[in-house]
Amino acid sequence: MFFSVARLRLSILSALIFAHSFAQAHENTLFTSSVSYCSPPESLLIQQFDIAYIEKNTSVVFNVSAASVLPDIRVSANIFLNVYGMQPINISLDLCSVLGGALCPLPTYNFTGSDSIRLPSSIDVASRIPAIAYKIPDLEAFAQLTLTDVNTGKVRACVQATLSNGWSTRQTAVGRSTGGLTLAALVSAVAQSHAVGSLAPVRFMDLFYLLQTIAASGLLGLNYPSVFRAFTINFSWALGLFIQSPESSMQRSINSLRAHTGGNVAGDDDGGNPISLVNRKLSPFNVPASLLSLGNGTASPLEDMQILAQVATVTEDSSNVLQAGIPIYANTAGVVTANAFMTVFLSWLIFVAIVLGALALGFAVVLALRRTSRSKETCDRIVMAYPSWARAWCLRASLASVFPILIFVFWQWTLKDSWVAILFSVFALLAISALILPSFYFLFRQTRGFKEEVSSRQLEPITAPYRTSRSYTGILFVVAILVKAAITAFGHTHGFLQAILILVTETLLLGSIIVLRPHHTRGADVLSVFLGIVRMICAGLLVAFATSLRLAPIPRVVIGCILTVIFSITVVVMFINILVNMGLFRLMKYALCFGRHREGRRLGSKSSSLDSLESGKKGLDEKNVDTSMTPASSYLFKRPANPSPTHTPTSTSLPSPLTAGSAVPSMFTHSTEDSTLGEMLPRRWSFQHSRPPSGSTSSAASPNGGAFSLFTGSPQTPSSTLGTPRQHRLSMSVEGHHIDETRP
Repeated sequence: MFFSVARLRLSILSALIFAHSFAQAHENTLFTSSVSYCSPPESLLIQQFDIAYIEKNTSVVFNVSAASVLPDIRVSANIFLNVYGMQPINISLDLCSVLGGALCPLPTYNFTGSDSIRLPSSIDVASRIPAIAYKIPDLEAFAQLTLTDVNTGKVRACVQATLSNGWSTRQTAVGRSTGGLTLAALVSAVAQSHAVGSLAPVRFMDLFYLLQTIAASGLLGLNYPSVFRAFTINFSWALGLFIQSPESSMQRSINSLRAHTGGNVAGDDDGGNPISLVNRKLSPFNVPASLLSLGNGTASPLEDMQILAQVATVTEDSSNVLQAGIPIYANTAGVVTANAFMTVFLSWLIFVAIVLGALALGFAVVLALRRTSRSKETCDRIVMAYPSWARAWCLRASLASVFPILIFVFWQWTLKDSWVAILFSVFALLAISALILPSFYFLFRQTRGFKEEVSSRQLEPITAPYRTSRSYTGILFVVAILVKAAITAFGHTHGFLQAILILVTETLLLGSIIVLRPHHTRGADVLSVFLGIVRMICAGLLVAFATSLRLAPIPRVVIGCILTVIFSITVVVMFINILVNMGLFRLMKYALCFGRHREGRRLGSKSSSLDSLESGKKGLDEKNVDTSMTPASSYLFKRPANPSPTHTPTSTSLPSPLTAGSAVPSMFTHSTEDSTLGEMLPRRWSFQHSRPPSGSTSSAASPNGGAFSLFTGSPQTPSSTLGTPRQHRLSMSVEGHHIDETRP
């Protein structure tokens, strides 16, 4: 016992020490994350350019590989630092006056070296860099080195290097955790979908559409802050864009296919970091307009040298610049712009194969159980219900994949690249339409214009979330998806218009949900309205990222952080909702209150045993009751709440005389409140001539001579009702005919 506790303490202490060392491992550091030429190189060629600044000891660590190829070049250097549009550092140096003139003129040889140099106190870099630059995720900062000929004023070299501090909202753990929890929600939905009206499949679809909305919000032609773009990349898997390397087997196969079918793959293998190829008007560069003129120089023949394979030249007129929207998003995920559709298409084919394989395997398991199980009837019912259940899940899979398929099909049509890719895009559009559109047609037919309830299980993905009279609400969501996909793909050059149209679409969709209130419960309506409000607010905030508005970098970053927080909270809310539907909280409550439940079961068993004894006593008492009674007396026995009258009912006068051919009434109600009359008349009737009234019958004659009376031989008492068989006589005179029935 002592040794186990000691080992536990030692493990806890080791974990605390490791966590402390891990927290201290992240120093306040700025380092280069990408390098590119901002002007065609003429005298300076760069193969590697890694520089890091460490705040703790104000030192610079570098690893540089460069070469100067033109003789007698005397240049001055300008070092420029841009952080969120601010310029804390802008220094010009005459290289002939530093290092004893060793760099004047530039030496014509390759230079490769790495070292760590502590900056002198005269170069006060620490005071010029704000402390938040070391902590804010996805820092938007870059350093630019410009070499200018002191004789002619011509730019000989221009290099830009983006900076990073190591913090980012793009985390592999986020994508894996959300994917794992989504898979758990899928398993729960499949397990509970056998029950009619189960909420688990509905909530799974809501969650998946939310993740797709987050990912698709980074596809517009807007100037996103880097923090929000990196956050949306975490959910790219929901669109079928899985993070991969440009050198992966899938990307190489797609490149080969496009190259043999008319595709342009000339710029696909550019070895630069996607960040280095971003348009200089967009984040993370936010270059002032005065610096864009550096790219107007003429290209040098030296660009064809192999030494430039790792560094791309990005100027204002470059053809390899990544524009806002899908190009930056796809390349950040490791997918070339022209390969985006084919990547999503192949992912969709794999997804379809998995769905069909799982459904086939499930059917095989059901058939195997049918042969081995003893309950043949239950297995037969499962086998008969399985096709409808499988078609319902095929429809859910189609609804889950329609958004990314439409976006990238329309996007492929704007590229005009490979004819095979265009052919596959048409095939994908027809296939997804054939899976979804007939379901809405059958829904319209079976509900007779959305007026009747549909009983088909295969239409549950459309009808289950909504009331019968509001089952057309699913059409509104599909139309909204179609509109958003078309806006995203076809309007990529007009980011401001894209954001406005998507905001209008989300507003109309939210308004329809509020007005229609289509769900079965108020809680479902509240959740749907909550998700609609989130989508509308986030779409409104995206308008601020329009390039034409020219919003300052810091406000854009703040809005991006707000969007990140809103989407994150919404995802957490949806996961909690799904866990509740899975019954996890009920299981925890049962586990925590296990002792009380056992106590309650013991008390309940005692009370149930007492109840059984009491009911047994009542059963013995009821055995003494004579059951030989007429139907009328049995009715009195079943309705003890209606006591027997203390006097003999005489008669009930009809409101009007009965004429020949009139229908015989079937229900009669006595005027006395204590009477038990008003039940169905006996079925056996006898018709005979009327008898003259006798003194023994207390009948009330009607003014027209016809009379209806219900009487018994003696007043009803409990003893006579339950124990003595008696006769009930019904008589009625109808214009010379007497209707009489006597029942033993």
